[in-house]
Amino acid sequence: MKSTHLKEMRLWTPHGKLLQAAWLWCVLASQVHSCPGACSKCSGPENDQCEGCRAGWTLHNNTCVDIDECGTELDNCPLNSYCFNTEGSLDCRDCDPACLGCMGSGPARCRKCASGYRLTGSKCLDIDECSDRVLACHGLDEICINTVGSFRCDCAKGFHRKGGVCVRKQLPSVQQKGLFEDIQDDEVEVLQQMFFGVVLCALATLAAKGDMVYTSVFIGAMAAMAGYWLSNRGDRMLHSFMKGH
Repeated sequence: MKSTHLKEMRLWTPHGKLLQAAWLWCVLASQVHSCPGACSKCSGPENDQCEGCRAGWTLHNNTCVDIDECGTELDNCPLNSYCFNTEGSLDCRDCDPACLGCMGSGPARCRKCASGYRLTGSKCLDIDECSDRVLACHGLDEICINTVGSFRCDCAKGFHRKGGVCVRKQLPSVQQKGLFEDIQDDEVEVLQQMFFGVVLCALATLAAKGDMVYTSVFIGAMAAMAGYWLSNRGDRMLHSFMKGH
């Protein structure tokens, strides 16, 4: 009996009242339902239980149906754009660059073709101004480059634009060098050796025929070459010896 009385006392303590209130709130929350997104008022959570609709929707058989604002007084999209219906609203989207005014996306929905475009079949397509019979670029040294909706005139190779016209580029003057101007010292020495070798070969051929004059010249040339070689080698050895000290 005393245990039951203690339980009743605990239930009515401040903490017990708080628990009762939380339990009651959970019960009530479980019975509350939210309306579908398009409904402003409803009798249940299902789409066909709407009693009122939000802006951009209309009630039909207890269901909120999207209103297509395009084509109504709500369609106030600016020039060169078109109306695109969205759920509960609309969106204004830009026309294709080929269009001047349009009824939808793409070059096939143009009201009129923009400058630089021509109606080909059912689409407004780019005009290739560079392929027209009338030359788009009037300069003799200009070449036509087609671009989307237009064209440009570039100077031909070897020309640049100056004062609105294409003029030939001035190449920097290059001073012509002589045949042996860039030759190196070691290359000169090789050429000298080749020259003396050819001369000695010719003299040796003539000396072999028994001609005393050419034989004397050949022996003198050989002696001169040997003296030059020994002198040059001696100078190099002396220079190396002095440099080492």
